[in-house]
Amino acid sequence: MFENLTEKLGGAFRRLSGKGKLRPRDVRDGLKEVRLALLEADVNYQVVKDFVNAVQQEALGEEVLKGLKPVDQIIKIVHDHLVHLLGDAAVPITWKSKGPTVVILCGLQGSGKTTTAGKLAIDFRKQSRKPLLCATDVYRPAAIEQLQQVGEQAEADVFTLGENDPVAIARAAYAHAESAGIDALIIDTAGRLHIDEAMMQEIADIEASFEESETLLVLDAMTGQDAINVAEEFGKRLELDGLILTKLDSDARGGAALSARAVTGVPVKFVGVGERLDGLETFHPDRMAQRILNMGDVLTLIEKAQQAIDTEEAAALQQKFLAADFDLEDFRQHLKNVRKMGPLDQIIKMMPGAAQMGGLLPDDFDERELDGVDAIICSMTPDERQRPAILNGSRKRRIARGSGTTVQDVNIVLKQYRELAKMMSAVAKGKGVQVGGLRIGRVN
Repeated sequence: MFENLTEKLGGAFRRLSGKGKLRPRDVRDGLKEVRLALLEADVNYQVVKDFVNAVQQEALGEEVLKGLKPVDQIIKIVHDHLVHLLGDAAVPITWKSKGPTVVILCGLQGSGKTTTAGKLAIDFRKQSRKPLLCATDVYRPAAIEQLQQVGEQAEADVFTLGENDPVAIARAAYAHAESAGIDALIIDTAGRLHIDEAMMQEIADIEASFEESETLLVLDAMTGQDAINVAEEFGKRLELDGLILTKLDSDARGGAALSARAVTGVPVKFVGVGERLDGLETFHPDRMAQRILNMGDVLTLIEKAQQAIDTEEAAALQQKFLAADFDLEDFRQHLKNVRKMGPLDQIIKMMPGAAQMGGLLPDDFDERELDGVDAIICSMTPDERQRPAILNGSRKRRIARGSGTTVQDVNIVLKQYRELAKMMSAVAKGKGVQVGGLRIGRVN
């Protein structure tokens, strides 16, 4: 969602780097472009003003302008202030030492609370905790059934008392969680407008039912500037502990993500990416700043890889690369592992210099095309997968018929396989490889 902002900030820095020596006027002109880029990204006006003033004050220092690489120093200043704007450091859930930790999800209707409840349940289960979902949305048709479906997908139980009083349901759910040894009670509340007095009082009563709770406001990143108004109003009625930004992978301009913490004083704890229930990430301000400045997000990329790929399997695959024994069945398994990490376009954006690596995926790329790759390889015999060199014209025609594709598609898959095998062999041997101006080397 930050592509446009990243591009404009990159353009401003490139123009500054084209000057042999920076003068105060050059810095001010460059920061005007930064200011415009942030405003166009829908960042709150006062947030932009304070941010640019702070950066300008530091960037105009004599030690910066007379340094060996003033542009690099200015980029670092922008990065550091961007991290501070976003919240300095990740803020985790505060777990109770005894009894269930209550997590209350609130927000407007359609912000993604129910899906987020399932995502949190999966995230908590990964931490070896036992979550329970609680349905208190008794107003929206089929809301309870939707949460039950989400709970089934997340492999988490759902507590419901039908269309009773939401406050009573929440209290009963806590009593059940306490007796059942539940670690986390995730309460999915009804969507409500912040101007609806009765509904706002209801959510306040739910929160007041517990001595301790994590009250998280779920905000749709596509809401834009109004997301800040919503956050401020909910903050007046509730003791908000954090924000969850959903649809961060959308085409929205991203202003809410950059403004939310600064305007409300409440940290962003999680961000939702995609509709899949595993699409929830802990919000790391430094990593988000790196993405915005096109520095990549290698740590998140590594974490996703560790979650998706078995360590022993990865080691065995590395040995195959070193021995030049990487066959088409390995290629197929490699693609499956990469897809477990999430949408390919999102994975590529985490690579440093992603904006300069255009062409890795075409603009019209559809991830479902990878299903065709899988079908082509599955249409081969075991011998053909192990020895792709034996694939002649007649064999390719048979494979194309069996997979419902064309011989040209088969040739494209074989070419992709050979290029990946060559590149990964070079990386495995520590030689590194050049991709779109970016050198990828072996990481130990």
